[in-house]
Amino acid sequence: MNRAIQQMVCTHHGEELWQRIKERADLADLDFFSTYQAYPDDVTHRLVAAASEELGLTPAEIMQAFGEYWITYTASEGYEQLLESTGETLPEFLDHLDTLHARAGLAFPELKPPSFRCQHGEDQSLDLEYRSSRQGLAPMVVGLLHGLGRRFRTLVTVEQTAARAQGDQQDLFHIRYHDDKPEG
Repeated sequence: MNRAIQQMVCTHHGEELWQRIKERADLADLDFFSTYQAYPDDVTHRLVAAASEELGLTPAEIMQAFGEYWITYTASEGYEQLLESTGETLPEFLDHLDTLHARAGLAFPELKPPSFRCQHGEDQSLDLEYRSSRQGLAPMVVGLLHGLGRRFRTLVTVEQTAARAQGDQQDLFHIRYHDDKPEG
């Protein structure tokens, strides 16, 4: 995840800003993030806080932007086939998120995947329950949902209806969607 944050910052804002973010996060001595190494969540939170200060955005805005970026990043890092095999539509993909994480866990044994459960509505909507042992990642889920909407050419609106950060047992998102594909 930290490697993807680095790539997102460098791609959109340049190497100089990345160096400032690393310094502000007390990570200036770290040359790069390894794809196959697990890092403490504190490292990610420090990077997000530093990026927030450097870019003048809230940590939630940073995490949401990162979530959107994560979808294209994972595809470009060799996981396109895994993404394609998870579902052909947004609702189908969301139904199989736990399976995707279980398969990713084979390559990353230290992965602490979240759990997702969908409850489908009748009006192109669903409620997505997000459970994780990790704190502070709910805004990233909002970004992931918007990124998946683009991937599936589906217009998506997301409303968080329950939040662990506000004392709820899990994070819950209400999602409305409809195809943005041209007719014919």
